[in-house]
Amino acid sequence: MKKVSILLLSITLLTTAAIAQTTGAQTTDKALEKNRAFTGAKATGKVYHAIYQLDNNDPKVIEKALRNLNNALNDPRLAGKIQIELIAFAGGTDAYMKGGKYENDLKALVEKGVIVAQCNNTLRERKIDREQIYDFIAVVPSGNGELIIRQAEGWSVVKP
Repeated sequence: MKKVSILLLSITLLTTAAIAQTTGAQTTDKALEKNRAFTGAKATGKVYHAIYQLDNNDPKVIEKALRNLNNALNDPRLAGKIQIELIAFAGGTDAYMKGGKYENDLKALVEKGVIVAQCNNTLRERKIDREQIYDFIAVVPSGNGELIIRQAEGWSVVKP
């Protein structure tokens, strides 16, 4: 009798394990398929705001920031719904210096409605005359102040 009970218990355990494994595999397959079908968040808001922080003069970082900005501008979910500002301070100021390689990229952003701004504190601290940066660049009192105000207004802060 004891052997029969052990045998029945073993069969029950094996059957339960097999069912659980099959159910687990089906659950995993469903989860994977559900994830694969996801196409991103829905942009149900009327307007979105983002301020991009540029405080590094590494060309890879500057180019990443410009690429990220353009990706946001080209996202079909955000078409006609996004306002963007690019604020440069510290090393990021180098992207705005006349004679640099980013002039056309920055002008293209402004033409798309992006506010392109420079921190006046950085200009003063680095002894950069306003005439040394592109003339279409806006100047704000403080880059950090701009980030603080925009974030308080509900803007997303993006640091590429």
